[in-house]
Amino acid sequence: MDITNLFTDPEIVAKIQARLPGLFYLAELENSRAGRVGMEVGSAREKILIALLIYKFGLENVETNISITEPEVDVKVFGNPISIKTLTGKKLGTVKLIWTVDAEQALRFSREYNPVMIPSLPR
Repeated sequence: MDITNLFTDPEIVAKIQARLPGLFYLAELENSRAGRVGMEVGSAREKILIALLIYKFGLENVETNISITEPEVDVKVFGNPISIKTLTGKKLGTVKLIWTVDAEQALRFSREYNPVMIPSLPR
């Protein structure tokens, strides 16, 4: 079994389909002011998804003690790094950029960034 099991196990898929939209909605409610969703909603959604990983694979296989400054790693499953990104809104065509006040660093990142795909994580 590997992490892709989350997307192929009918029991887990059914639980995700039934519960995740409601949990994400609650995260949006908790992180909204004046009818607008704040950017901290991403951290709340990340916690929801990490809880799902712990539920499925067990606390002993999910490392959550990752430094906030660690780039592109939010959690490790079976020692493999995972970066969690969620989107708000109806438009799904997005571009990832870093948050920085250094314009040169942001431009360099936009030219050089390549997402990392982890093909399959062993169980």
